[in-house]
Amino acid sequence: MRRVAFKMFLKPGFEEEYEKRHKEIWPELRRLLYDNGIRDYTIYWDKETNYLFAVQKIEGEKSSQEMGTDPIVQKWWDYMADIMEVNEDNSPITIPLMELFYMK
Repeated sequence: MRRVAFKMFLKPGFEEEYEKRHKEIWPELRRLLYDNGIRDYTIYWDKETNYLFAVQKIEGEKSSQEMGTDPIVQKWWDYMADIMEVNEDNSPITIPLMELFYMK
C-alpha cells in the first residue's frame, strides 16, 4: 500500500461548509474511491493558513486527484469549486508533498 499526501487551499470563511459537505459525502463518490483502492483518506485543516492537508493510503493505481476523468469526480469538483482554489476544470489546486519520514 502506498501513501500520498498533498495540500489544497480553502477559501477563508468556508471551514464549516467544507466540513459539512464532507460529512455528507455522496455514497457514489465514497464507493468510487473505495473501488479504486483508496482505503484511508484523511484531510486536516491548518487554521492559520487555510491550507488543507490530505493523506491517502492507496492499494490501487490512482489517488483521488488522478481520477478526474470520472463524471462523479468532476461533479464533486464542480460542487466544491466555490469554496476552494481550483484549476480551470474545477479540480482543486493540489500541491504534492514528499514523504520524508514514516514510522510504522
